[in-house]
Amino acid sequence: MEVFLPIAQVFVNPVEILLLSAIVGVLSGLFGVGGGFLMTPFLIFMGVPPAYAVANEANNILATSVSGSTTHYLKNTLDYKMGFMIVIGGAIGTVLGIYTFTYFKGIGKIDTVISLAYMYILAIIGTLMLVESLGEIDRAKRNLEVKKKLHVHYWIHGLPLRMRFPKSKLYESVFTPILIGLLVGFIAAIMGIGGAFILVPAMIYIIKMPTKLVPGTSLFVTIFVSVIVTFLHSINYGSIDLMLVLMLIVGSIVGVQVGQKIGEQINSSGLKALLAILLLVVGIVIAYDTFFAEQAQKEIVKALNQDLNFFSKFIKEFSEDMPFFYGLFSILFAVFLGISAAFIRRSISRFRKKYFNKTVKQSK
Repeated sequence: MEVFLPIAQVFVNPVEILLLSAIVGVLSGLFGVGGGFLMTPFLIFMGVPPAYAVANEANNILATSVSGSTTHYLKNTLDYKMGFMIVIGGAIGTVLGIYTFTYFKGIGKIDTVISLAYMYILAIIGTLMLVESLGEIDRAKRNLEVKKKLHVHYWIHGLPLRMRFPKSKLYESVFTPILIGLLVGFIAAIMGIGGAFILVPAMIYIIKMPTKLVPGTSLFVTIFVSVIVTFLHSINYGSIDLMLVLMLIVGSIVGVQVGQKIGEQINSSGLKALLAILLLVVGIVIAYDTFFAEQAQKEIVKALNQDLNFFSKFIKEFSEDMPFFYGLFSILFAVFLGISAAFIRRSISRFRKKYFNKTVKQSK
């Protein structure tokens, strides 16, 4: 069974997308990294044009970020002040990224740029993760403990205009989070990823935030960056496809919840090595797809020109006639699903605790 995407103009298998987004969601929840750098290439492999894959995955990341951020809000593990400083840089970086995206789209090279960006990013991330995970496994086998330096200073720490961040108990230059946010926003606009693989280590090692505040604050920043990316892609290119977004969000949210539960119970060092190998493999496949299979993919996309059903026509006309409101609706749709998922998870967790306590009392 295949479904025709009215905006992307391709057929996709909804079962495959649900399964893949759920698997990527599990990996995201398990390792605490965004799944955009895996899901976007998977969409490209399934025939979704890169420019559309980027935009729709950004909308998907918005929903999962809202879900995760709401959970951290309920636990009070967010530093809003630091988050807003990063968001300022993220907004600037996103606008710069969109201008870059527009330039390469105008000269007809955006698909190649996206593919090359993913090829290099996955190769770098995969290699670093593999080296780190193999080191962790080796140290665990030899029962070694690595002493880390508590105070490592970089040039960025000497920037002016310092301000206090009471939640994180830091006295830091405002330019530090703004510059980090700028880089994250630029990458998110071009690649459709949340940027957690840059933001999380930067918050820990450069800003030196308490570890317990990092995941929630990272998700909080990703919400705003993803909103801007989604809205600008929708307004400028009309590339948000609600049918694809719905499938991505449902699979991802379920997968993230499962991954977080699994991550609480197992040692992920070995699995991290497998994830690193997977990233390297995906990077190699992207390289092959870019340099050897590109023409075949273009022919398939051109051949897909089918009549639309009522719902597909409605989505396409809504996107073309009212792009501003369509983009706004896409954002609100993702936010609603994300918040709903967080509260559903909280309700289920409370019910399980209540049921477990009753069972324990009855057994006594």
